[in-house]
Amino acid sequence: MLTGIDLTRKMAKADYKTAMEQLEVRLPALQRKALEARVPVIIVFEGWDAAGKGTMMNNLILPLDPRGFSVRSMLPPNEEEQLHPFLWRFWAHTPARGRITLFDRSWYRRVSNDRVDKSLTEAEVNQSMSDICSFERQLAQDGNVIVKFFLHISRDEQKKRFAKLAANPSTAWRVNKDDLKRHKQYNQYLRATEAMLARTDTDFAPWVIVEAHNERFATVKIFTTVIAALEEGIAKALERKANVKATSPSPNGADALRSSVLDTIVLNKSCEREQYRSKLKKRQKRLRELEHQIYMRRIPVVLVHEGWDAAGKGGTIKRLTQRLDPRGYEVVPVAAPNDIEKAHHYLWRFWTQMPKAGHIAIFDRSWYGRVLVERVEGFCTEAQWRRAYREINEMEQHLVNFGAIVLKFWSHIDKDEQLRRFKDRQQKPHKQWKITDEDWRNREKWGEYRAAVDEMIYRTSTPRAPWTIVESNCKWYARIKVLDTVIAAIEKRL
Repeated sequence: MLTGIDLTRKMAKADYKTAMEQLEVRLPALQRKALEARVPVIIVFEGWDAAGKGTMMNNLILPLDPRGFSVRSMLPPNEEEQLHPFLWRFWAHTPARGRITLFDRSWYRRVSNDRVDKSLTEAEVNQSMSDICSFERQLAQDGNVIVKFFLHISRDEQKKRFAKLAANPSTAWRVNKDDLKRHKQYNQYLRATEAMLARTDTDFAPWVIVEAHNERFATVKIFTTVIAALEEGIAKALERKANVKATSPSPNGADALRSSVLDTIVLNKSCEREQYRSKLKKRQKRLRELEHQIYMRRIPVVLVHEGWDAAGKGGTIKRLTQRLDPRGYEVVPVAAPNDIEKAHHYLWRFWTQMPKAGHIAIFDRSWYGRVLVERVEGFCTEAQWRRAYREINEMEQHLVNFGAIVLKFWSHIDKDEQLRRFKDRQQKPHKQWKITDEDWRNREKWGEYRAAVDEMIYRTSTPRAPWTIVESNCKWYARIKVLDTVIAAIEKRL
């Protein structure tokens, strides 16, 4: 994409002034419209050292309301960030609906600088390219406007700019050894950049090459591009708002499975009290030993617990953590999203809770709410929950690529056992807090939830992030099975 770019393009001062008088009025007006339409905007600035990224960003934000945007200067990952998947820190900085985030450097450092420095293998580079495309597609499909600029200058121009900066005592600090080293490797970076641009130039997040030799030309091109993208994004958002209808679950998804995963589960498995106590003690001791080993080996563990109401998830999680070092794990209870969480992509709040390397995160309910309760209760559209299967698989694959152990448990009971437990909770004062009107309403939709569970397991149980269906009519049996599964997976990794 960089080959053949005409870097001699310029704009006369008078033409620039005329153009900017209009652009500087249109841009803030669109910022206000984006806020009203709740359109999140991501603007990425990549390019050569000394290409003028800082200047271009400053020019772009001057007309904007500073309350509506954030600028993120992404340095190489620090020690804490290196303990997470590489996209983790970028997910945390994605904008809320109606806000604009400008990235000075971004997730592309991994497939440019890191690639040339050979800190990644080619396989890791290719996987990172795929992860980036998935990341951007997920955001774009959620309504984000994504604009990506690459500021292009020639090697000779870069050399001139470095010399000018170095000659001025007030700007000499801006040119360091790493900059000069990259200048010597210009051709290597050029090849890496060409590959990066070609692989990640998509219809939902296209690259715009900015001829950056002339500041006036580059500024007008950037303004014009952002304005066009905002106009299109706002129009699409208004169109979606006019046409969207929350849908009830479609039976076709379950019918397409041709068989029920849950129908094959035998729920009469049990464990005697004394046998349970003996096994529990041994498993908890072993898990405590493994917790220490995964910390030393820096292996992150993600455990997801889903299941029917009253299936015993809380009791199982309690036995999992009972003997663990509390500094090495965190239980993440997931409720309905709050207003801040609703203002982001639905996966955003889960990304922020992912464990760092060597730690365990246990999710009591999870991102699967999108394809369960949100699907059945009509809190999202059919297009959204159908799209979520791929988005979830991609997120879990990214975690696995980073080295995480990902295990997902569905606690399964039959309808009669659920009714018995509901009544037991009602009759015992110390358990009444566990039963709500919502539990009874969910029970009335057992068939719809069952169809959603079947499709969820069918579409998201992968070899590297499998579902384990836990026969939970007997709580003692269920707890031991979960412990055994977690222990076996960690031992296998070690």
